[in-house]
Amino acid sequence: MKDILTAPFLTELCEMTANMYRLGWDERNGGNISQLLDPMEVAEYLDLDASLRRIPLQFDASSLAGRIFIVTGTGKYFKNVKKNPEENLGILRIAENGREAELLWGFSGGGAPTSEFPTHLMSHAARLKADPEHRVVMHCHPVNTIALTFVCPADEREITRTLWGMCTECIVVFPDGVGLVPWMVSGTNDIGEATARKITDRRLVLWAQHGIFGVGHNLDEAFGLIETVEKAAEIYMKIAPLEIKNRIPEEQLGALAEQFHVIPRKGYL
Repeated sequence: MKDILTAPFLTELCEMTANMYRLGWDERNGGNISQLLDPMEVAEYLDLDASLRRIPLQFDASSLAGRIFIVTGTGKYFKNVKKNPEENLGILRIAENGREAELLWGFSGGGAPTSEFPTHLMSHAARLKADPEHRVVMHCHPVNTIALTFVCPADEREITRTLWGMCTECIVVFPDGVGLVPWMVSGTNDIGEATARKITDRRLVLWAQHGIFGVGHNLDEAFGLIETVEKAAEIYMKIAPLEIKNRIPEEQLGALAEQFHVIPRKGYL
């Protein structure tokens, strides 16, 4: 059996968490990532019949029974993942009863998955219905994106149009727009359900005054979506107090979408 520490799905996640910490998106133990894994690939590194322990889930995840995820741990710092992945990450399989996760590897020292794991699982379930190739849920706290939620109207269309207007690439990268969940207590089923409803038909959801969720087929795609939003939000926060003399004409945003064969969210232009 191969060394788990050499598994691409593990080394890529270690590199991603280190980069996100470097960018300042995941201060202290802020932020979390989960990735759906291929059982055949995991079986090259782990005995899938050997469960270390069972971890209770706070909701019924039966729709994901048998699915295997790698996920960051609760209370763990992204800056420490690369140097000690076995303590800061875990590989879990959702049990048949949907109320427990079987720990296959990691969370040494008695650790557990992120407190946002219910939101991750609900989002995975929602996205898999929309896109069978979905794999990643990523949550972080980019500064300008959070700042945007303080000064923009709490309206998804308005926020999306604001972001589209900041960078030429925005409408091409996320033509489906961004969702918005008003501030709620995190780590609860309620915020998980609210996020899952929004993420069914778009790949980005802002948590007002908190952060952002991005989903994708792989780590790079989810990261790239968030990265694009954060750059657009940074531009907006820099120019918002100034007199705006030039804008991207709305009809040109439509032409841009047509040029790159993407369909903007209905009613947003």
